Amino acid sequence: MSTFRPTSIDGVFTFDPLIHGDSRGSFHEWYRLDAFAEATGYPFFPEQANMSVSAAGVVRGLHFADVNLDGAPGQAKIVTCPAGHILDIAVDLRRGSETFGRVEVFELDSTTRRVVYLPNGIGHGFVSLADGSVLTYLTSTAYNPEAERAVSVQDPEIGIDLGELLSRGGLGFGDMVLSERDQAAPTIAEFEAGGLALPTWEDCRALDNAARDEWALANEEAGQ
Repeated sequence: MSTFRPTSIDGVFTFDPLIHGDSRGSFHEWYRLDAFAEATGYPFFPEQANMSVSAAGVVRGLHFADVNLDGAPGQAKIVTCPAGHILDIAVDLRRGSETFGRVEVFELDSTTRRVVYLPNGIGHGFVSLADGSVLTYLTSTAYNPEAERAVSVQDPEIGIDLGELLSRGGLGFGDMVLSERDQAAPTIAEFEAGGLALPTWEDCRALDNAARDEWALANEEAGQ
């Protein structure tokens, strides 16, 4: 069984599934609770499943959800690309994290079927390099527009080289397509100056640790 592997951003994992193929096509498992829990210490129970389809040059992000201990549980995500070609972007937006601001880019496509886990407090975006690119999400919480946030994927403080990412698909800045919402998204400095707060490392870790404790107790009660 393949396992989730850690990345340079604490709590972000990747998973390359074992693909079984023959003349009919292919089959693979892209999520298993036991493999996920072994890597993270807690299970992932999705409350919602989403799918986006993007043309070549579409750039989305950076999106995240409020995280606090007063009723905003964030929104962790497991994402994969069953069709097309995506460069998936993860940015650590957890104030207090040792890797705050760190960027990881993961190549997702219909050949490797790589999976990425993005925990609470991670900004998420992607660049589509092919028409009809599909990104499928499992999310830990249902969509809550009151808690949904965004910062600019073009924020110079974050430093994502979108030109370089687009060039991997033979595209340029003239091919880039951003939604009105993403075009208007503030930089981190503007976001915080406007009175909004990024997730904190302490709140994100507290939620993760609570999930680990609950899972350990459940296994203990089950005699495992």
